[in-house]
Amino acid sequence: MSSVSKQNKKSQQEKSRTTALSVKWARRREVALEVLRNPLTVIGLVIIFLFLMMAAFAPLLVEPNQPDPYQSPRDWSNIDAAPGVAGHILGTDSTGGDVLYGIIWGSRLSLQLSLTVVLFTLIFGTIVGSIAAMRGGKLDNLLMRIVDVFLSIPELIFALAIAAVLGPDFSNIILALAAVFWVKYARIIRGEIIRVKQADYVAAAKVVGDSQWNIYRKDVLPNAATPLIVQATLDMGNVVLIGATLSFIGLAQAGLTEWGALVSNGQSGLLAGEWWVSTFAGLAIVLWALAFNLVGDGLRDVLDPKTEGR
Repeated sequence: MSSVSKQNKKSQQEKSRTTALSVKWARRREVALEVLRNPLTVIGLVIIFLFLMMAAFAPLLVEPNQPDPYQSPRDWSNIDAAPGVAGHILGTDSTGGDVLYGIIWGSRLSLQLSLTVVLFTLIFGTIVGSIAAMRGGKLDNLLMRIVDVFLSIPELIFALAIAAVLGPDFSNIILALAAVFWVKYARIIRGEIIRVKQADYVAAAKVVGDSQWNIYRKDVLPNAATPLIVQATLDMGNVVLIGATLSFIGLAQAGLTEWGALVSNGQSGLLAGEWWVSTFAGLAIVLWALAFNLVGDGLRDVLDPKTEGR
């Protein structure tokens, strides 16, 4: 009899687990359909997809002529060549670098930059904000005062100062941006966790004797993570914008195929009518940032009904 009851209990648990999974997947499908109903969000997704394909198939689109593909090959016989001249579809810059080559390989650098910075800041900021919210008290006050200090300094100014101290290297740009962006995630997740902790299901989990770690892992974090997803999507564009700014003013390796560096190289030719370098590289930056902002706004409208219609 006991074995039968155990089997029944096990089957009930499996049924409840299956039901929970089906509800979760149904909710995800519903969110995906809601996102795709927004035409601006679809436009953003298409642009992101094209950039991802460009980054993934960069070696097939332009074959590098030297060991380091992120250092654009130079055509010294065609400096500042207009688009279409000597086989350069988008022209060349003042050092003979092919603009198309720079934009294609620059998409890889932009993807590397944004993914690295956003993943690190998302994880680190979530850890700091979660510790502050779950522990509370003096530790919460200490961590939030540190966050306030970082937030009091404008992002661009702070990133400029860090990158200038560390030196003109692409990895230093990543470190500078990571030091700037993590505080937003810490602040967001702390506020969300404090809100979720007041929910009835969290109180019920405490009553049945769940540990604080299990409550955080199963009940608190999954229900507090929505704003983090939206912020991470928006920051995928913001990181490239600020990174391009740092490269534009010279805080990147010389000759690096990075969009901000391309815009900087093209500045000298604007007065002479050589518009193509800055225009095409600047257009790539704008499209990247615009696409992630469109997708981020679409996700925010779906995941946070309070912002609908913004």
